[in-house]
Amino acid sequence: MFAVFKTGGKQYRVAAEDVLKVDKIQGEPGEIVEFGEVLLVSGDSVTVGVPTVAGATVAAEVLEQGRGPKIIAFKKRRRKNSRRKRGHRQEFTLLRVTEILTDGNKPSKTAKPKAERAPAPAAEAEPAAEASGTAATVAVGSAEATKPKAPAAKAKRPAAKEKTKK
Repeated sequence: MFAVFKTGGKQYRVAAEDVLKVDKIQGEPGEIVEFGEVLLVSGDSVTVGVPTVAGATVAAEVLEQGRGPKIIAFKKRRRKNSRRKRGHRQEFTLLRVTEILTDGNKPSKTAKPKAERAPAPAAEAEPAAEASGTAATVAVGSAEATKPKAPAAKAKRPAAKEKTKK
């Protein structure tokens, strides 16, 4: 089952569990947002809206609020000593579609509470480093662990042969 919905002046074709970037919308990470402007719903049969499908919504969970890469708009007019430089970063919202609803149903999934991440104890972190085979297996508190490694010695080139004239 998929649906086409409209937000921010753009249309998106989505199915359940799709992750997509849309223009910034209101919502904190973990919240469930609903989009009511559904233009098409496809399942067993295709329902096309006139202009929207009555009673259809798309529910999505907000994963992240972020900003895109910086875009530089640089304008220069030759020989006129005129130039303008402007930068812009477009804000976006990263969403995961949870479900596509029809017949005026409400989303069954609710927003997940934010889980607090507890720092891992140091005793548990050491065996994980040993298992991965990294250089972090040296005792954490020792001075050897904090010293940077010396760069590997470069291989010497063989001496160039002298050419002699006969």
